[in-house]
Amino acid sequence: MEIYVKKYLQLVLEENKKQNLVSRKTTLEDLEQHIQDSVQVLEWVSLAGQAAIDIGSGAGFPGLVLAMFQPDCRMTLVESDLKKSTFLQNVKKELGLDNVRIIRTRVELLGQDIEHRAGYDLCTCRAVAAMRVILEYGLPLVKPGGRVLLWKGSSYQQEIAEAQTALQVLGGKIDGVYQYNLMHDKDRTIVAVRKVHPTPAQFPRKVGAPTKKPL
Repeated sequence: MEIYVKKYLQLVLEENKKQNLVSRKTTLEDLEQHIQDSVQVLEWVSLAGQAAIDIGSGAGFPGLVLAMFQPDCRMTLVESDLKKSTFLQNVKKELGLDNVRIIRTRVELLGQDIEHRAGYDLCTCRAVAAMRVILEYGLPLVKPGGRVLLWKGSSYQQEIAEAQTALQVLGGKIDGVYQYNLMHDKDRTIVAVRKVHPTPAQFPRKVGAPTKKPL
């Protein structure tokens, strides 16, 4: 595993010179912390044998990293940006990650695609948008009983409060809050949302609507 991680970090640093996968100021130590942040969820949730989907994968945190550490998980990475999705394809090839699939599209479209809607056990998302927005992206994609796992910081309680309408409308319920510390960030949280009812057919709405008019 150490060899895979080292190679992955090398690929991220090289690509980051060409495009902003992460901040230009990001160091190797920063990337190592991103990996720690990604795999922290495995302390509480097993992805073994699960079909998972990661929204807004970017450089691969957390979805690609979780696929590396949990090879018996079937991981779909969703990234709409051409350069970033191409990078993810290259990493998959370089590391031989047969359990990874990359899809370049907008997640709002995927949620209305019969092949993907209610097709996953888990949905992961790290630092993409507010919770009530991500829930409209993620809950349509997971099966009833499945969970959406959201990486958040110290303001998670406010985000939960703001997401009450989205939870009710989309069929979700807060299932757990996992708090932990990292070396340079002592207030990290993963919020688990379980899908307790089917999501109404009109969600997710058309591209851009969840961010412009959050539930």
